[in-house]
Amino acid sequence: MASVARRLGVAPSTLRTWDRRYGVGPSRHTNGRHRRYGSSDIGRLELMQRALLRGASTAEAAKYALEQMPRTATEPPEAVMVQVEERATPPADDHDVPSRLARRLSTAALAMDFGAVQRMLADTIRELGVLPAWTGVVSPVLTALGARWRGVSAGAEVEYLLAECVYAALVRATPVLREPRNQRPVLLTCVPDERDNLPMYALAAALAGRRIGAQLFGASLPAEVLAVTVRRSVPAAVVLWSGRHATADPRLFARVSRGRQRSRLFACGPGWDPATLPDKIELLGELTTAADRIEHVLVGARR
Repeated sequence: MASVARRLGVAPSTLRTWDRRYGVGPSRHTNGRHRRYGSSDIGRLELMQRALLRGASTAEAAKYALEQMPRTATEPPEAVMVQVEERATPPADDHDVPSRLARRLSTAALAMDFGAVQRMLADTIRELGVLPAWTGVVSPVLTALGARWRGVSAGAEVEYLLAECVYAALVRATPVLREPRNQRPVLLTCVPDERDNLPMYALAAALAGRRIGAQLFGASLPAEVLAVTVRRSVPAAVVLWSGRHATADPRLFARVSRGRQRSRLFACGPGWDPATLPDKIELLGELTTAADRIEHVLVGARR
């Protein structure tokens, strides 16, 4: 259950409450005190979470998820199952901290309340930290507002407002380092034609919080400009972000690795296909894992 809760950004006790009250829970049982979430169960929970972020009540969101993905008497075994142990814990409030903050942020954005969105982002980052705020609050809200729920779209103006506020909040959360722990910086940038650059701002802020110096290019650079930038910056590592398969071109790594100075090269983002990446190119996972790995590669040996 813990892994499913982390994926959704809610507390395990919240999942148990949703299961008990609304019937949105694991569909398979094993001997003893274990239950299993299948991919269809997780899909229902993701639908429910999106509805919550769009302003639905918990009961409405659960009903919507069950309408969209009805449960069968005996759901077929899934390819990937998550085994969880049922613990006797007291009922918890549905609104754990990330969910509560996400709903408030979504409501403020839908109301086009610029000041409230700015204040909420600052408070969320201060309360949770940059990457927990990004993973548990900001990214789910951005995704939910870009999706459709009951045929209603948030509107481009809401997405633009929230994106601008998130950008500003992440920049403010990035300290200027006087004495970074790494001698040479890590270069963070998007691949050409990639528009989703906010994850790189979140990663840069998280690295700065660990006193890891980074050079961030928020605007995606043309391939030839990127190659020159790497040669002139002489970074210890290069992280290329791709959010879409259409923008992920593995040939970019050959362009940036020419010359005498060799930098450690990383691919990051859901756009990359591990099967197509050249040898020695490491694919980073989600942003917390990416920050851990970059820190280990750049300064871990000197700890």
